[in-house]
Order: sequence, then C-alpha cells, then structure tokens
Amino acid sequence: MKQSEVRPSAGSRRKAKRVGRGDGSGHGTYSGRGCKGQKSRSGGGVRLGFEGGQLPLIKRLPRKRGFTNVFKTRYDVVNVGKLNIFPAGSEVNAKGLFEASLVKSISRPIKILGTGDIDRTLVVKADRFSTAAERKITAAGGRAERT
Repeated sequence: MKQSEVRPSAGSRRKAKRVGRGDGSGHGTYSGRGCKGQKSRSGGGVRLGFEGGQLPLIKRLPRKRGFTNVFKTRYDVVNVGKLNIFPAGSEVNAKGLFEASLVKSISRPIKILGTGDIDRTLVVKADRFSTAAERKITAAGGRAERT
C-alpha cells in the first residue's frame, strides 16, 4: 500500500452542503433559511437566553445567576461525635477515617465539625477544624493537629 492509495473509511467524510446553487440542488432559492424574518437575514438571530422580550429564565430565577468556582476546595466532613468509635488514646488520621468508612476517599482534604460530643482522649489529625470541634477535642483531653 502506498501513501497515495490511503483513503478515509467509507462514510466517514461527507460532502459540504452547498447552499444557494440552484433549485436542482435541493438547497436553492431560500438556501435552507425559510422565508423572510430575522433568522433569514445575514447576521440575523437573537442573543443567547433571549426569549422574545419575555423576562428570561436567568432573570426570573435569581439563584441561577452567578458562577461556580472551579478552584473551590471541597472537604470531606466528619463530626466530632463520630470519632467515639476510635479507642481512647489513639491517633485519628485520614487513613483511619477512611478505613472506618467516615470519609469516602483519602485524596480529599478532611474537616472536623463540632456536632456531637466526644468522651475520650484522641489525637486528631485533619486539614481543618471548626472552632467548636477543636474546643470539644481539647476539652476531652485530646489534641487537634493540622496536617
């Protein structure tokens, strides 16, 4: 086989639609744009989100406005009350929380929140702590360490 004999596979390449080349082509006269109107003109059409003068969805529902910050840090959260499953005096880290099924993955950062009560001394290692969580861990005689 030579380079000059290489052809695209059958059906993978289509011929361009050539509009305005006579009625015999099937795309003559109005060239697929219908009759008159804004959409038939060159440069015609309406902007994105335009609803013919009706109040657009983006304005009717204010919560739909704004943007999503793609750089936002999403934490796996664990409440202080859930830490009671660990034995007293042990060290609680990301691996331990994952094995106890309190977080879904080790890759995401972990934040400890203050809901619930802790009744044992633990050394808790996490990326973030809420003020209430840190207070409860230290009140129980443990330590809250940031990783």
